[in-house]
Amino acid sequence: MPSPLPSDTALPPGFMLPSPANSADLPLHGVTILAVEDSRYACEALRLMCQRAGARLRRAETLASARAHLRVYRPDVVIVDLGLPDGRGESLIAELALGPQRPLAVLGTSGNADGRNVALQSGAEGFLDKPFESFADFCATIRRHLPGLGPTAVADAKIQPDPLALRDDLSRAASALAAAPDAIARRYLTGFLLGLAHHAHDASLARAARAASLPASGDLDGLRSLLDSRLSRAQQSAAFSPKPETA
Repeated sequence: MPSPLPSDTALPPGFMLPSPANSADLPLHGVTILAVEDSRYACEALRLMCQRAGARLRRAETLASARAHLRVYRPDVVIVDLGLPDGRGESLIAELALGPQRPLAVLGTSGNADGRNVALQSGAEGFLDKPFESFADFCATIRRHLPGLGPTAVADAKIQPDPLALRDDLSRAASALAAAPDAIARRYLTGFLLGLAHHAHDASLARAARAASLPASGDLDGLRSLLDSRLSRAQQSAAFSPKPETA
């Protein structure tokens, strides 16, 4: 199957993705995926899974960049995070669900317990829960919603993204908080950090993000202090990590 498909190419009736002979080794071989995801840490997990599964991944960090991408490319699968810097992901899901050139599968994703219902009601075929950790679950979810790719045995593995990606996300959030965000930006940032805390299994960060999200008395100072602590620890860890020897 050509990948990506030109934006003006209609899928023929009964179109099915080819199923490779080595589907157990490369369960998503030939599948193209667009991840509309603002977290580098979460996207790094997706990148590692796609690399292992034989899929091709592109990333858009915002709704605007996703729409620009979709005017040129036709991915097989679009994975849309619900909380994005320039709006709600369910708006893009609804556009894709009703559009004339819909991808083969549109999936929502979120670390929020209510995210599944929101995504499905907006028109998504399926949903990926965060954190992205189980390789087998990821492959099974994608294959379930693509024509011609039924269940297959996939050896599971726990995916662990690069800690540098987590540090980049924390640094970005800390910079945004230092800029005195307005109410809309504050709501986005606390939601972003809640999702990041969920993915990184950081209970302290989750508590601080929830405390900062309170409408009237949110503790932004406490959240800033915790982010500074996390970033300082990450920098110290990098400073004391072994350096490769040079000839």
